[in-house]
Amino acid sequence: MGRYALRRLLQMIPVFIGSTFLIFFMVYALGDPVAALFGDKAPDPATAARIRKDLFLDEPLWRQYAHYMGQIFGGHFGTAFNGQPVTELMASAFPITLRLTLVAVAFEMALGITLGVLSGLRRGRGLDTSVLLLTLVVVSVPTFVSGTVLQYLFGVSWGLARPSVSPGAPLNELLLPGVVLGLVSLAYTTRLTRTSIVENARADYVRTAVAKGLPRRRIVTRHLLRNSLIPVVTFIGTDIGALMGGAIVTERIFNIHGVGYQLYQGILRQNSPTVVGFVTILVIVFLLANLLVDLLYAVLDPRIRYA
Repeated sequence: MGRYALRRLLQMIPVFIGSTFLIFFMVYALGDPVAALFGDKAPDPATAARIRKDLFLDEPLWRQYAHYMGQIFGGHFGTAFNGQPVTELMASAFPITLRLTLVAVAFEMALGITLGVLSGLRRGRGLDTSVLLLTLVVVSVPTFVSGTVLQYLFGVSWGLARPSVSPGAPLNELLLPGVVLGLVSLAYTTRLTRTSIVENARADYVRTAVAKGLPRRRIVTRHLLRNSLIPVVTFIGTDIGALMGGAIVTERIFNIHGVGYQLYQGILRQNSPTVVGFVTILVIVFLLANLLVDLLYAVLDPRIRYA
């Protein structure tokens, strides 16, 4: 297992370099950060040249990227155009979005897997049909629509939650935004769990367990569910990074100053160091989540062994 984890970590290096280079290229090569810094006003040529030199923008693109990677390994992700280090923005934004993502993932796992198991065990019955119809509706409704509706109902009409999250973003205020963020993922988790349960229920090992006279609860929890969770774990693991990076709409609705908010402000103001720095961290989150998922395979299915 340790050798496999080390090999996967080494495989992540070219993926990380390639992903960050593409991000860096799209942000810096397809736009002019200095022109964006001055807005509609044309900068003085001497001033623009000095700023480009200070930001290392007067060098070829590959040297800019090499300089940026050197800064990353030194723990410095650059400086935003307002003079604030990007690491300070990360220190304030990432804990908030991490709490929001944990709420969404917990909601997605607890309710999604439960509904998927119940639906799969009752295939073709009323509960199965209702769950499939409900998840189809959830997938069809955009996040900004469901978020606005739930914000109005729970926050304004019924007063059960705050319609806007306070700057500190305590965990109790992130429950409703977490539900909104995890709704679509909940629907996919439910459908994926249901499909996996239905397929594995016809497997030979399940029929053998039934023939041995094992209790139904043990068959479902120890045999059927454990093997059916492998594709679900894969989806949830990759979904963690997607939820963190895709929280822009949810954070805008509930006024949460997290990663989505900072990315939105960085894109809106063409603040290149902020955008590149935050997306770089999200790439690392994606890679580590995929590694964790691969290591969990052997825990869920004893037949899987890593040399």
